[in-house]
Amino acid sequence: MKFKSPKFRVGEFDVQTLNVGTQASPSFDMSFVAPIRIKNTNWGPFKYDATTVSFIYGGVQVGQATIPKSKANFKSTKKIDVNVSLSSTSSSNLGSSELITLNSQGELKGKVTVMFMFKKTKVSQMNCTMAVNTTTKAVQSLSCK
Repeated sequence: MKFKSPKFRVGEFDVQTLNVGTQASPSFDMSFVAPIRIKNTNWGPFKYDATTVSFIYGGVQVGQATIPKSKANFKSTKKIDVNVSLSSTSSSNLGSSELITLNSQGELKGKVTVMFMFKKTKVSQMNCTMAVNTTTKAVQSLSCK
């Protein structure tokens, strides 16, 4: 019996608020609702523990989102919308760029149960890179590994 690790991803989103500082004091504040998707391709439910997703800019964590403990049913995708607020005060590499490149990283641990008796612990990793356009306040590119 094969058990697969569920896919743990962040989807495209629209930025609700975005404030970008000047070149003299480069910084940004951003808030958005992140659509987190957990795709379970197994023939049994995936019960996972609560976890956090970190948002990283320039190697520094600028915010995080909490994913509550829940369950993704068999052969389905669990959709969770979480509010995220990001803040960076010393974004020296922001400069006059119109793009803010963010990474989202997280680890989701849980158990897959097949036929009510076979249980297997599985871990899913999220590693997504997204570029947010500061003029349109939208995600310009999003790729997950």
